[in-house]
Amino acid sequence: MRNQWLITFAFVVGAALTALVAARVQPEGYQASIFSDQGEGLFPLLTDVAAVQAIEVVDYNADQAVARPLKVELRKGRWLLSSHGDYPAEARDRLAQTAGALVGLNKDAVASDRWDDQAQYGVIDPLDQKNASLTGRGKRVTLLDARGAKLAEVILGNAAAGKPDFRYARLPGQKRIYLVKTDADPSARFEDWVEADLLKVDVSGITKLTVNSYVIDELSGTLANLRRRVMVPNGENWDAAARAASQTLAGLRVTGARAKPKMLADQLRTRQLTLSLETVMSLRARGFFVLPTGQLLANAGEAIVETKDGFIYTLRFGEVASSSLDGDGAATASAVAKTGDDRFLFVTVSSRNPDTEAKAKALDAKFADWYYIIAGKDFASIQKAAPAGAVAPLATPGGGAPTMPPPPEPQP
Repeated sequence: MRNQWLITFAFVVGAALTALVAARVQPEGYQASIFSDQGEGLFPLLTDVAAVQAIEVVDYNADQAVARPLKVELRKGRWLLSSHGDYPAEARDRLAQTAGALVGLNKDAVASDRWDDQAQYGVIDPLDQKNASLTGRGKRVTLLDARGAKLAEVILGNAAAGKPDFRYARLPGQKRIYLVKTDADPSARFEDWVEADLLKVDVSGITKLTVNSYVIDELSGTLANLRRRVMVPNGENWDAAARAASQTLAGLRVTGARAKPKMLADQLRTRQLTLSLETVMSLRARGFFVLPTGQLLANAGEAIVETKDGFIYTLRFGEVASSSLDGDGAATASAVAKTGDDRFLFVTVSSRNPDTEAKAKALDAKFADWYYIIAGKDFASIQKAAPAGAVAPLATPGGGAPTMPPPPEPQP
């Protein structure tokens, strides 16, 4: 009987201890803990849009399994894409809109307090190399002041289903995931921050389109299989391919840029070119070559656009551009072109009309600083108008092709 009483007592004590433990870790207490900061401001230091002097946006390319960073900053009164060789940022309103959308942002609700839920809400840090997931990564956005101090930093994730203008967010290094009301959707795409319309040519203003194709023999410095097709609106060659190519050229958009060596850029502006080994290697890495005659050519041919205003745009199509191939995005010579591959572009401008000569020189000077990158689909559209007929002498009207002396011999 005594043993039975002891067993009963043990059960009573055990039940009491269980109740005590339950009281300490009851769901209500846990819920109160994770909601402790709900309603607070997300960025207490970000109170004034004007204080924002730089923005960094990092998103993730799942196909290439790489993070894509972009940084815009104000330097000496100019907005520059410092992540892209200080290319001029011409969409400065986008920065103000992004900063404005983050000012006063609140932690409207707590969605999760678990590390394992990051992929579900799309808030894995795109810079997190320890996490092997290719999906579920968000955009990391950082706003900086003039001294480089962080005013705000957040990982923006998925839009919330059934909740317009709400999306999930997480502060870097923290596990808590919030639901916030914001329409902020900053872009890490180069073309969203610049004047993407490269030529600014109206399709109705194109009076002639010439496409040259050829094969460059790098060893002998000669050309082979040289062809040229000249297309004039409403002429016999003005077929569907010519119309499509002219529309593409009129709306040609730049998707990236790489700075040319300063010596090369300066010489292009004066058209007094004395090539160094550095500039020759820079040209060749992007698919551009200099013949012994001094003529600049491209390994994927060229298109020449003439307008009714007298401008002559010469576009040379170089190598495939891929940020995964080397540090500055230049492709290797063995890269295989595909329809979806972006491609390097070298642009020069001249004029047949004395009235527009000064403007042509100004445009040429602007283009001299950069190797541009265009979308593979745009290049493919232009290539469809390439000649398939008999070989013809290569001609570049109006002096559109800068001539260069033979490249220097490499020093031992």
